[in-house]
Amino acid sequence: MEENGWVLDRRNKRSVRMRKPKPHDVAFEDRVWAAFAKLGFTSLNRDRRLTLKYGLGDNECQQIDVFAADDDVVLVVECKSSAETKTGQFKKEIEAIQGQRAGSLRTFKAEYPRHKVKYILATNNYGVTKLTADRIASADIVHMNEETIDYYLGLADHLGEAARFQLLGNLFAGQKIPNLDREVVAIEASMGGHKYYSFSIEPDRLLKIGFILHRSKANSSLMPTYQRLIKKTRLKNVAQFVESGGYFPNSLILSLEGGNRGLQFDPFPKRSGQTRAGILHLPQTFRAAYVIDGQHRLYGYSASARAATDLIPVVAFVSLGRSDQMKLFMQINENQQAVPKNLRNTLNADLLYASDDLREQAKALRLVLAQRLGEDKVSPLYGRVQVGEDSKTPLRCLTIDAVARGLDRGGFIGTFTKTEVKEIGTFYRGSNDATGDALFEYITQGIDYVRRHLDVQYKLGSSEGGFVFINNGIESIIRILGDVVLHLATQDTDYDPRKRDPQTLYDDAVPYLDSMVEYLGGLGPTEGLEYRQLYGSGAGTKYWRRLQQAINEARPEFDPPGLAGYVRDEQKQFNDESRDMIDALEAYMKDDVRKRLEDKYGAEWFKLGVPRNIRVEAGKLMVERNADRSSGQEIEEWDCLYIVNYRDVMTQSQELWRGVFEKRYTPPGDEQRPGGWKARSSWIVRVSDLRNDVAHQRTVSVDDHDFLVTLHTWLVRGQTDNDL
Repeated sequence: MEENGWVLDRRNKRSVRMRKPKPHDVAFEDRVWAAFAKLGFTSLNRDRRLTLKYGLGDNECQQIDVFAADDDVVLVVECKSSAETKTGQFKKEIEAIQGQRAGSLRTFKAEYPRHKVKYILATNNYGVTKLTADRIASADIVHMNEETIDYYLGLADHLGEAARFQLLGNLFAGQKIPNLDREVVAIEASMGGHKYYSFSIEPDRLLKIGFILHRSKANSSLMPTYQRLIKKTRLKNVAQFVESGGYFPNSLILSLEGGNRGLQFDPFPKRSGQTRAGILHLPQTFRAAYVIDGQHRLYGYSASARAATDLIPVVAFVSLGRSDQMKLFMQINENQQAVPKNLRNTLNADLLYASDDLREQAKALRLVLAQRLGEDKVSPLYGRVQVGEDSKTPLRCLTIDAVARGLDRGGFIGTFTKTEVKEIGTFYRGSNDATGDALFEYITQGIDYVRRHLDVQYKLGSSEGGFVFINNGIESIIRILGDVVLHLATQDTDYDPRKRDPQTLYDDAVPYLDSMVEYLGGLGPTEGLEYRQLYGSGAGTKYWRRLQQAINEARPEFDPPGLAGYVRDEQKQFNDESRDMIDALEAYMKDDVRKRLEDKYGAEWFKLGVPRNIRVEAGKLMVERNADRSSGQEIEEWDCLYIVNYRDVMTQSQELWRGVFEKRYTPPGDEQRPGGWKARSSWIVRVSDLRNDVAHQRTVSVDDHDFLVTLHTWLVRGQTDNDL
């Protein structure tokens, strides 16, 4: 059995249990089938061999992967699965469905004369470009990826068969629901400039037209969405409460789709103030009532016999736009469960996208692109960005904030006043849609180039050793992609990136990206750890500037604005930090060397432990420096030694070096260094030279700064552990 692909699952006393993993395509078809079974479709194919005639010829038969039907609809599903993630075109599948549609519809109508029929293309491990998605939609085919299937499987676990209404709302939005009682007695009024109706209704009627804009990849085409997924435990508690005779006096909040003509309302003759009562005719279509607040209360009735008899109160606004729905949702929840920052970013992406304020549009575009980079399978950051309420993992470690910062600071979109363009970005093409599509393609290809050349880093994410595909790294890489476009435009006045296609811009950027990945790929574990441990508000800028420096060193013509000034400032910062470390090293050595001499020579330590020439020079300096000091403030000869003098003290004899100083003042790793005590103590001379550089305002290099950090960590900060 093992030779045929079976593996041992469990060993019993006299038997073994074997299992055989399904091929990915079979497993995916079974998952799709299971989703529709759990959603309550009463007719399904029993195996993979179901065929359907679409023509008169013997060979004009279509094999159907998944068939599902209920009392109202028929679903025909073509499943495509890949072992590895790749981009799909699906030209053959689309053409086959189109060519066979007329014939297969005749066959369906003979068996299901009143049913609505929908064709679905279900895909697993495929990225779908916008062009392909448009081609699928124009063929009147619904595309569902594996995340959509998993959403409905999970929703069915939570809601049971009531989850089918979410699916039907997606598939047949705006189409008529047969045999629905439309009429309710309602009161018409207005609030906040919006018309609304207050009425009571049986849950089972409302479930058929209701729809919840869950924040899920399954509903990503229904931008904007804002609701959290229903919690199974909370739903169970609501259901138990209902079954025990409990009720909810507070109203559900809905938005009813009024259509072009609005809702039909037949008022009673008598009016009371600004309100009037009458008969409201509910929309008789799928996805006509968006549940803004109260999804758990509504779906708590989904498996209850009381769903057909209880009446629940409703406040239903008419044709609220998605932005208005979200504002109302956020206002309702403002003083209840806090909306996490990442979810607020996701909601704001939708809320501000169509704003009249250009500043809000630009903010929304950055957030939408950040979200899209994390959710679109063609993106190398697919599954790496925390969207909505996604939890953080070592791979899904990027925040929308970090990606959006990179897009903002990369200069792609520009800056705006409320009504005008203040400074046009390198990619801004007049609208969010046009700019977003082009920028997404360019950023996707640029980051994918980094992914392909730094595959180990890509697989690490934020795990130990990972320092590229983390927030600071991705923000900086996106900014570099912006720098390169600006550089290309600056080098050639005829080079207008807003008029060039993203592929050309990417091709022109590759040489600069190559210098960047070569630099990042050459960093060792210690250097990588330094990048990983960049914290604070300036960490992203430091990471980004270092990448700029690396490209500049390889390609001097690449000289982004502000880089030279930053390098100067950074060098000054190195000088300040270096001065502090040198002072600390000197202070430590002053105390430690004296203590060791006192331990060896006692009261005569200075005379016996310090070479004569140093004592003479120190004595002269002491007299000179004490000349203007008041009594009690005078210094000793020992206070007049320099760092390099401590080396002279330590190495005046081999006996003194080996017996007193060698173990403490030989840097780790230099124990076997050739050249004896002269070589092992030579670091002190280098520190002395650096002290002179700092004193005379000469630039301290990065290597010298790193050298001092290593010494300071070993000698000063490690003095307790290593004190001999």
